[in-house]
Amino acid sequence: MLKKINALFSAQDMTLGKPMSTLLRFSIPLLVGNFAQQMYSTVDSIIVGHYVGDKALSSIGTTLPIINLLLVLLMAISTGAEIMVAQYYGAKDRKSLSRSIGNALTLVFISSLLVMALAIPQVKLLLRLTNTPAETFDMAHSYLTTVLWGALGLAFYNIISGILRGLGNSIFPLLTLLLTSGLNVILDVWFVAGLGMGVTGAAWATIISVAVSAIICIIKLCRMGDIVQINLRNLIPYKKLIDQLLRLGLPAGITQAVFSMSLVFVQALANSMGYQVVTCTTAVMRIDGFAMMPNFTFGMAIATFVGQNIGADRMDRVNRGSRDMLKISLTTSFILVALLIIFGKHLISMFTTTETIIDLGVRQIRILAAGYIAMAITQVYSGIMRGAGDTMPSMWISMLTTVVIRVPLAYLWAWLTKSETYPAGSPDALFFALLISWVIGAAATYIWYRRGIWKTKSLIPSQASQVV
Repeated sequence: MLKKINALFSAQDMTLGKPMSTLLRFSIPLLVGNFAQQMYSTVDSIIVGHYVGDKALSSIGTTLPIINLLLVLLMAISTGAEIMVAQYYGAKDRKSLSRSIGNALTLVFISSLLVMALAIPQVKLLLRLTNTPAETFDMAHSYLTTVLWGALGLAFYNIISGILRGLGNSIFPLLTLLLTSGLNVILDVWFVAGLGMGVTGAAWATIISVAVSAIICIIKLCRMGDIVQINLRNLIPYKKLIDQLLRLGLPAGITQAVFSMSLVFVQALANSMGYQVVTCTTAVMRIDGFAMMPNFTFGMAIATFVGQNIGADRMDRVNRGSRDMLKISLTTSFILVALLIIFGKHLISMFTTTETIIDLGVRQIRILAAGYIAMAITQVYSGIMRGAGDTMPSMWISMLTTVVIRVPLAYLWAWLTKSETYPAGSPDALFFALLISWVIGAAATYIWYRRGIWKTKSLIPSQASQVV
């Protein structure tokens, strides 16, 4: 019994067992963990919306694209580390595995301090650039400044979670998140409802909870001495590994940067439509975070699976696992779309009691619903290519769908739909543009996947020529 319990908290070798059961065993805890992580921001929004008001909820929504944009470098490091860890673990190369992890930790520490030093003094400028409404500016400034002070904890939690995923361990991050999500709820209620700290209290609740998660994960990683060694030698930057990590991670970081920059422009368009539209889009995007979660989870799961099996030279398992993951992802997406259409009004009502905002939110959810099926395809095939070490396609496709399609289409649609009711354009522009970009992105990702170039991108030189 004790042996089985210990196995749950250890690394999982995904090169063994049936692909379907292996993927499900890894994905389900990961999905629950992502759900818990999404609860951090959602609980903030629900409590702030009910105890402080719609304007406060709008102020939080205004800051989210900026936060995502500022953290893109940290995401790039995390993505690169996850790919390297999965492939070196699959190849049983303990030395490269340990040095990769150590170098990733050093790089993310330096990057976090850099983000904090550069961004915190410029918060007001960032909010002005996104046309933050005057009635929510001060609250948005307070929330964003506080969250940025917690960047170090957020960065370490994300990087170590990525490392543990690369090792096939999804149980420990899950239990850590469940614990700290509960802490976040308690602190939210205490700070916002009890002490009346407003949006600042919500931000403090989040960063304290994330910091606790990071500390727990650091302790866990340091105690995995049978798999990886965290010592001074491995923490010292090694040029070859840093170059490799950035080569793998920067395309993902650029992808996120492009996506986040598009969100900044779209947020500016939403801000011009008034705080009620921003409140609505904030609530819708919180729900979107949960609806999109299975797609992102399955993308992460198949990336780890592919990484380990390519590292072990098991392309037969890569092909079988990829087909199984697509079936799981599409089935889940169809169920979610049905639930969103049926319960959309109830979901929006959790964030606000204003009827006009609720009605608008329901319409936006229905516009986006079909897009989740397209994103299921995108995330699975992107995850396959990412796990193999081919991270460039996602970057180019992201640029196509956001820079060329989503942002221009949103502004054009808004301009064409200006009216007395919506002087800055219809809010539908924000979501139809997003839906169209998702569909085109899915088609482009599938076409690139079918070309098969990703099969030649293994980090293990001796096997690179064998995976074609």
